[in-house]
Amino acid sequence: FQHRMSGNEECSLVCWIQWIVYIPTFVVGLVFNLSALWILLFKIRKCTESTVYLANLILNDSFLLFSLPFKIHSYKYNWVLGNTLCSFLESLLYVNMYGSILLITCISVDRYIALRHPFLAKTLRSPQKAAVACFTIWIVIFGASVEVYNLHEKNATYCFRGFSNRTWEKVHIVVVMETVYTASALIMIFCSIQVIRTLRTMRKRKAEVQTLKNNKSVKIVLSNLVTFLVCFTPYHIAALVYFIAKKKVTESIQPLRDFVHLSICLTSINCLFDAICYYFIFKENWISAKQANEQEQQCMKKSENIPTVIA
Repeated sequence: FQHRMSGNEECSLVCWIQWIVYIPTFVVGLVFNLSALWILLFKIRKCTESTVYLANLILNDSFLLFSLPFKIHSYKYNWVLGNTLCSFLESLLYVNMYGSILLITCISVDRYIALRHPFLAKTLRSPQKAAVACFTIWIVIFGASVEVYNLHEKNATYCFRGFSNRTWEKVHIVVVMETVYTASALIMIFCSIQVIRTLRTMRKRKAEVQTLKNNKSVKIVLSNLVTFLVCFTPYHIAALVYFIAKKKVTESIQPLRDFVHLSICLTSINCLFDAICYYFIFKENWISAKQANEQEQQCMKKSENIPTVIA
């Protein structure tokens, strides 16, 4: 396993930047993920649409965290564990990326429906339907990730450092990637604007309603939108530009190649940004449970104060 890279493959500046990003991401991300999992299992008592999406986000981030140690190691040593394991680990990175994109898009749509169409929400929203949506996402993404197994040269001594040249001949891969990203971006921007407008209007009309004051929908959709734009936009720009360049130039284009690798670094920190979403969902759940408990206690006090009629 400890086969160092040859002299002409010494770690470049981009490689060092990747180490600087990936090592803290793995350590901090692992702490955040385990903490969120512990809270979800032992502190959250009510299953809602938000907690279903949250559980799937935690699972999704675990795929990234599992693959990162191998990725960090591969930048210093030649890969001797075979193409199959390399392809599997690289597929997990893409599962994590597009799992995050689709899951946070679903969270934004869920918040939009709940606030903008409350009557329709009774039909469209439920924890069971959220679970079906997540299951569908996993089936589609893992099915699509099979393509990664065909992108490596046979008996390659590297992993996580690029695919074969024939990868860029497959137009459908880039088309699907860019379509998923663009469609998700438009949906999230639309839902975020609508949620903000709706909640502001409701708060102006009913300023005294405590549930509106405690509503975390705006913070949740905005944190998701920021995560989406910061983490995933650079990569999809880089991939598209690199694809177009490779169509015109056959040899390696190192500056663009470096841009792609650095943009992939940004996609990995989505597991840190997800912690912001975890926080707001946990806080909303805690406030909701607290209010329900207070209402229950008030009802019990009222029932105790009702005089008993003796026949």
